[in-house]
Amino acid sequence: MAGACASDQASRYFLSEKLAPRSVEQVVLLNAAPARRYEIIAEFQARGSSPETMRKKAAEVGADAVIVVLAGGYRATSSEWASDATYSSYYTRIIGTAIRYFKE
Repeated sequence: MAGACASDQASRYFLSEKLAPRSVEQVVLLNAAPARRYEIIAEFQARGSSPETMRKKAAEVGADAVIVVLAGGYRATSSEWASDATYSSYYTRIIGTAIRYFKE
């Protein structure tokens, strides 16, 4: 969905304090929760957006990383199993969970 315009956007912030923004390069893009201890600082949802956009949003709120989940999508009636799906690279919604790691 790269290049598409984002729509139907929602953001929710969970910290009472505002963190300093970080550079996008400092924010790690994840596709699953890390083993390291962390707290959720914000969540972003959108249609027509990209993982890189979620990374930029996470940088703006001072996150160490963002966990990205691609949801929805197209389905061919002939594909019963997701792993066999013709359209497995397509998605209609993206969710980014911005996190910061606890100091060890």
